[in-house]
Amino acid sequence: MYKIDFKNPCHVHFIGIGGTSMSGLARFLLQRGFTVTGSDNVPSKYCDNLRKQGITVYPEHSEENMVNNPDITFVVYTAAISEDNPEYVYALSHDIPVLSRAQLLGQMMDQYQYGVAVAGTHGKTTTTAMMSHILLAADKDPTITLGGDLELIGGNFRIGNSEYFVAEACEYTNSYHEFRPYVSIILNIDADHLDFFHNLENIVISFSQFAQKVKDGGVLVVNGDMPYLDRIRDAVKDKDIQVVTFGLGEHNDYRAVNIHDDEGVRPTYTLVRNGEELGEITLSVVGDHHVMNSLSAIAASDKMGISMDAIKEGLRTCTSAHRRFELKGVTKQGVTIIDDYGHHPLECEVTIRAARKIVKGELWVAFQSHTHSRTKALLKEFAEALALADHALVADIRDDREADDGTVSAKDIVDKVVELGTDALYLRDFATIEKYVLEHAKNNDLLITLGSGPIYTIGESLLKQ
Repeated sequence: MYKIDFKNPCHVHFIGIGGTSMSGLARFLLQRGFTVTGSDNVPSKYCDNLRKQGITVYPEHSEENMVNNPDITFVVYTAAISEDNPEYVYALSHDIPVLSRAQLLGQMMDQYQYGVAVAGTHGKTTTTAMMSHILLAADKDPTITLGGDLELIGGNFRIGNSEYFVAEACEYTNSYHEFRPYVSIILNIDADHLDFFHNLENIVISFSQFAQKVKDGGVLVVNGDMPYLDRIRDAVKDKDIQVVTFGLGEHNDYRAVNIHDDEGVRPTYTLVRNGEELGEITLSVVGDHHVMNSLSAIAASDKMGISMDAIKEGLRTCTSAHRRFELKGVTKQGVTIIDDYGHHPLECEVTIRAARKIVKGELWVAFQSHTHSRTKALLKEFAEALALADHALVADIRDDREADDGTVSAKDIVDKVVELGTDALYLRDFATIEKYVLEHAKNNDLLITLGSGPIYTIGESLLKQ
């Protein structure tokens, strides 16, 4: 694999530069003195921002983009591009080194003493946001990259000037195996991304391999309540690292007791470290599931020597990242709009349960599932989650990875929700869902737009009317 010499900047070209993570990496290298160009055939605010900073962003992928920049030293590509991408093909045929986004991110992390990788099937973005708030509260000036926009840093990437680097670590295609962190967090392990992993056993193996990537002398922070704890421990038993557990069970190193809701919605609990009570923790994110996320952030921060005062302050001020139980506004009809990225049944369930705590009228969910393989494998679980709402409006499955083999559809989700006794409708497109909500939702009702795709546009359109 090509090794970047960060002390000798050169010309790097990004294929798919407009993605949330790719755009942040491009900015990082630009600040380090690299010449940066890139291409993306999907217009975005990230492309516009990069152009404002002087980066040439081509509006389409083309061999000419490479020909016109003969001094390109290496290329970075996003996993979303195909192998026949003309720029990717040109780079390979002309012996220009290519790196995946994850490989670049891994090499960047190696430049820092305290690299922190936040992994898990659920909760990565929120936990990375919590870590960010804590380190900033401690005046550690960290570099940060996460999978959603965070108001505190004005986006999804922050370039700091210290030895602290915090990154969200995604398991899809095993991209997080490129990281060599000082601290790794494993929040949970569940069946997801089955188009790549195929089964849960492969996912457990993947996380076990990720755990082994922690640098010697480093720390592995792992959910002590999950059923795969022993598998993870066994994977690192021969490594010179410290394994620290968090959870609700008494056996954990960091745990929460006396959990309750402050002001009816904000999770609050007493923190216990190795049997010693360390005071009360109050969160500003809605939902009891965030207790576990916060415990992992506390453990990781504490092991890096962050003061407990900074930890408590960071968690107290940390609100949701973009698209994580994000309050979008209230329509003229009095319907509250909340958007959430949840695309796994467990994520959908905790989001809907959190909304139950604040809704005054009826609870609506507009949902779009992502990938046919996930929908088929977790159909029953999706239905059980959506049935927790009063009304479920389901759009066609979004699939940018697989062909539809006809074995599962959005109608199947609806049928199972109805069997569970909840009102549910298959409304094929966003415009139809929007029209239905306008005609049927009432004052004091709450609508959650739920899914990893552009279903959030329904809520934004309703708010504009």
